[in-house]
Amino acid sequence: MHPFFYFIAVEKLIKKAFGLSLITIFYNIAEGLISVYFGAGDETLALLGFGVDSFVEVISGIGIAHMILRMKYSKVETRDSFEKTALRVTGTAFYLLTIGLIIGSVLNLMYDVKPVTTLPGIIIASVSILTMYWLMTSKLKVGKALNSDAIIADANCTKTCFYLSFILLAASGLYELFKIQYFDILGSLGIAYFAFKEGREAFEKVKSGNLLCSCETDSKVIDSVE
Repeated sequence: MHPFFYFIAVEKLIKKAFGLSLITIFYNIAEGLISVYFGAGDETLALLGFGVDSFVEVISGIGIAHMILRMKYSKVETRDSFEKTALRVTGTAFYLLTIGLIIGSVLNLMYDVKPVTTLPGIIIASVSILTMYWLMTSKLKVGKALNSDAIIADANCTKTCFYLSFILLAASGLYELFKIQYFDILGSLGIAYFAFKEGREAFEKVKSGNLLCSCETDSKVIDSVE
């Protein structure tokens, strides 16, 4: 491939990656607002926790968007101070969410708090599964084309959101069918587990500091990406 067309192909891929990062940010903001609203109103802890998790993902998404912007001007091999700060804030928020969901689950059991309805959770989870699957596969395709560990890692993070959506769907669906309080509690604890895992991974990324990203992509791989 001629160097000029190679450069254009790489620029196109980076632009697409940045667009996907913006979609992730704005989608998570909308999902968070709707989930927290219905989660608090219907007293469903699983949906409330899912919504707070979406807000935390926004912080992580901003760090990823910042990293992709840096890729436009040079090869990215390490995280800068902004990205490390975003990861620390993300990790701390995930740990706080974990603690909050555990305490909330205990209190709901003690005071026999049951959701009014989990139908919004079913709808939100279903939309999230479709959206996250599309984002996950799209990011992975672009990440592999650019040979970018950063974008591939972001795709894996989106995969976690994909799994969380299934937990919310199962918890909400089972509660709506059987009206058994424990389903909402188990869903909350499942989200707490993934929040703790994501928090730990965020701090591990800060500690390692390294994230090899290369835009020196094989031309055949670039040609295969639309």
